Amino acid sequence: MLSDTLSTSVGKKIQEMRKAEGYTQATFGELVGLSLDTIKGFESGRSKQVSVETLLKITNHPEFEKYTLWLMTGHVSPEGGQISPEIKLQAAQLKTGS
Repeated sequence: MLSDTLSTSVGKKIQEMRKAEGYTQATFGELVGLSLDTIKGFESGRSKQVSVETLLKITNHPEFEKYTLWLMTGHVSPEGGQISPEIKLQAAQLKTGS
């Protein structure tokens, strides 16, 4: 299990990823195979433990694998296809001109 501090930041990162992709908590949970209560617990910081199995469910999903490096380390490597939600949102804004 990850430390409490890291787990909390991972929960917030999960929330940022989910929002950047435009998913509700329920839909995100269905996509990655986690319950709505689990997603809510991570995002609120109520759940203090994030297992390796949970991280693998998220990062192995084709929609979210681009966030693996950022989720685990806070770093990005756009040339390697590893981005953050902020980069995705900025790219979307450039496309729409907003």
